[in-house]
Amino acid sequence: MGREELCLFSLNASRGLGERIAARLGQPLAEHEEREFEDGEHKARPLESVRGRDVYVVQSLHGEPGSSANDKLIRLLFFIATLKDASAARVTAVVPYLAYARKDRRSKPRDPVGSRYVAQLFESLGTDRIVSLDVHNLAAYQNAFRIPVEHLEARPLFVAHFAPAFANDDVVVVSPDVGGAKRAEALRASLSRRIGRPAGMAFIEKYRSGGIVSGEAVVGDVDGKHVLIVDDLVSSGTTLARAAAACRSRGATRVLAVATHGVFGGDAVRTLGDSALDALVVTDSIPTSHLPPPLGERVEILDIAPLFAEAIRRLHEARSLGDLLGD
Repeated sequence: MGREELCLFSLNASRGLGERIAARLGQPLAEHEEREFEDGEHKARPLESVRGRDVYVVQSLHGEPGSSANDKLIRLLFFIATLKDASAARVTAVVPYLAYARKDRRSKPRDPVGSRYVAQLFESLGTDRIVSLDVHNLAAYQNAFRIPVEHLEARPLFVAHFAPAFANDDVVVVSPDVGGAKRAEALRASLSRRIGRPAGMAFIEKYRSGGIVSGEAVVGDVDGKHVLIVDDLVSSGTTLARAAAACRSRGATRVLAVATHGVFGGDAVRTLGDSALDALVVTDSIPTSHLPPPLGERVEILDIAPLFAEAIRRLHEARSLGDLLGD
């Protein structure tokens, strides 16, 4: 691997991210065409030869007004198949936000396992590799695919962002539920090493029944501390709002949160805008420039383009991605 010429495409829905990745790689995006037809069908094709090339396609699979996750998924799959038909040596799907990754098990009788079905679709059309960022359940992601998968983490970005602010403050990293404790602990350990002293750890009780989330007990000491709540994504906003309120009620001096993917669905803008959060940091795996005040004024966005550009460079050169996950 690495002997073939590198070729980078970005479908239109993720064009901005693709251009920033291309700039970091020091090369332009490869040209392609996307056409819409009157009956709602579409096509996409490369406008340059991909024969024998090592091809990467950027497409984040989040839903947004006018373009559902399903639409983006089918466009990506068809484009990958087109590239394989055009004799690309390898095609890697660069998918910062992977649709259906949360539906990784049967929680009710006869439930679908969406993550496995998506994996089968990618495999059946000849995709050679998947690269994603902070999937909901890493073990389920790795087990769903029968092709190589690469899992990038935003943790180093978050640590670099927050370490200067916490240099002289008592900080406690909080998981909003027991299930996310490993993710929070990994960030706590990295942050502790960066600031040169131990950060605290806590988690919030959480119960879900019939779509209703409850629980507010805090396990751990947050009184008088700066709190950093850690999650993989923010969707409806209820989990973060509940965790923030619980920490504030128990004496937290400042309440911050990080979430890799800012889905912001449903009433999230109102829920989080009225919450006890002082600030929320997300990556641009999903564009969030549309957020109105007061929430928009409290959201900071970290650029993932350098991370993905370096991952693509190393994959093309057949080098390890291991130290990209370092602290």
